[in-house]
Amino acid sequence: MTSLPVRRARWAFTDTATLAGRALAHWARRPGDLLVVLLFPVLLVLMFGYLFGGAMAVPDGADYREFLLPGMVAMTMLFGVETTYTAVATDTARGVTDRLRALPMARAAVVTGRALADLLHGALALAVVLGCGVLIGWQPRRGPALAVAAVGLLLLLRFAMIWLGVYLALLLRRPEAVTALQTLVWPLGFASNTFVAPATMPDWLATIAAWNPLSATVGACRELFGNPGWDATSWPAQHSVSLAVAWPLLLVAVFLPLAVRRWRRLSR
Repeated sequence: MTSLPVRRARWAFTDTATLAGRALAHWARRPGDLLVVLLFPVLLVLMFGYLFGGAMAVPDGADYREFLLPGMVAMTMLFGVETTYTAVATDTARGVTDRLRALPMARAAVVTGRALADLLHGALALAVVLGCGVLIGWQPRRGPALAVAAVGLLLLLRFAMIWLGVYLALLLRRPEAVTALQTLVWPLGFASNTFVAPATMPDWLATIAAWNPLSATVGACRELFGNPGWDATSWPAQHSVSLAVAWPLLLVAVFLPLAVRRWRRLSR
C-alpha cells in the first residue's frame, strides 16, 4: 500500500502539472500575445546587431554580433520577470487565485504550476533568440557540452526571476504595477556588462555593474559559448561562472520562501 507522503507527493505533482497546463492552454488560445513576447527580444537582437553594432567597439576587433548574443539572451531571461508578474497579478486581481485556493488541491500547486509554465516559456524564448542568433552569424565555439552548460545558467537565471515575479505579484496584486517593475528591471539590465565595459563607467556605477547578477550570467555565457567579452580585470569578472550559479540560487533562496509565505497569508 502506498504511504501517505508518497500519495501527497503524487498529488502535488499532478496538481502542479494541471496548473502548468492551464497556463499553456491560455497561450495556445491567445497565440498573438505569446508571439509578441517571443518576437520582442528578437527585435532587440536585430536592432542592436544591425543598427548600433557599427558604433560598438569590441575587444580585439571581434564580431559584435557574437559579443552581443550572450547578453541579449541573458536580458531575455531577466525581463521574463515581467511576464510572471503580470500573469500572477492578473489572476490575483480577478479572484482566480482565491478560487483556486478553495479547491481540494495541493496548497502550493498554483505557484509551482506557474513556475513550471514560465520556465517552459523561458526555454522557448531562449530557443527563439538563439535561433535568431544563428541566422545572423552567431555560434557557440567551445563545443556542445559547454553550450548546454551556458543554457543551463540562463534557465537558472530565469528560474530565479520567476520567484521574484511571483513574490512581487502576490505582494502588490496589481497588474498595472508592472510599469513600476519595468522602471526597476530595465536599468538593472543596462547597468551591466551587456553592452558597455564596466571599466568605462564611473567608479560607483562600475561596482554595481560588476556585481550585477546579470553581468555574472552574461560573462559566464560568453566564456562558455567561446564568444568575445570584456577584459576580465575585476574579481566578479574573473569568477563569472561561479557567480552565475551563486546569484540565482541566492535569489531563489530568498524569494521562494517569501512567495510561499505570502501565498499562505493571502486570505488574512
